Amino acid sequence: MLTRAETDKILVAEAVENNLDTKVVQARWDRWHTCGLCEQHYHCVVFCALGWACWKTYVGRPEDDWARCLAMTVLGNGLSDAGHREEMLSIQEAELAVLRRVGTSEAHMLTVQNNLAVSYSELGRLEEAISMRQEVYSGRLKLNGKENEQTLLVALNYASTLFRVERFKEGNALLQKTMPVARRVLGDSHDLSLKMSWNYARALCEDPATTLDDLREAVTTLEDAARIARRVFGASHPLTTGLEYNLRDARAVHDARETPSPGTA
Repeated sequence: MLTRAETDKILVAEAVENNLDTKVVQARWDRWHTCGLCEQHYHCVVFCALGWACWKTYVGRPEDDWARCLAMTVLGNGLSDAGHREEMLSIQEAELAVLRRVGTSEAHMLTVQNNLAVSYSELGRLEEAISMRQEVYSGRLKLNGKENEQTLLVALNYASTLFRVERFKEGNALLQKTMPVARRVLGDSHDLSLKMSWNYARALCEDPATTLDDLREAVTTLEDAARIARRVFGASHPLTTGLEYNLRDARAVHDARETPSPGTA
């Protein structure tokens, strides 16, 4: 009896050899990470085991072979889902090194770099995450332009990581440049536009150098964003509840600054 890995390998090979439609090839490849019956993604140890099986199936192919490259991605995702973040990082760094040697599309390279930045961030390697996010943002600007949703998303991620190391001025300068673009292109009620406003206002409140005018701007920004989120997503949506929670905090910080306690002038 054939193993699961052997079956998947045969199905993918048949689709490629018979020049079947790209969707068919993709559907057969997806069996490495998605159940063919319930169409749910595998997770935790099952996904990790399939990731290793996928990698062992295709590791012998040339470095620039498409299946080998995808197998490395499947393995990295499986390791991540099972909580093996250090091992996943090693796979991602190896994948990036291979792609730089053999070449790939700019879009694929940026996706791999973005995934690597996420791993650096999750492991607390923030300066490396910032460097990678800056590279990804510059790449998206050149490839997709400043009005592309992917560009705006990586801008938000870049700013958020800057805030984690308290580089508030740099992060908010980036959001001040990209928030108007997001509102114009995506609309005020798009979740990305709202998240940009949210992060911008939170950074204003957390910055030790913030002024009373900055705090007023933070409160106003959160009020507008929370009102839109409640109308569009509902009162119980995580985006709404998060915005309203930070709005209460921002008001408290503003009021404390505006009306200092006696003897603290």
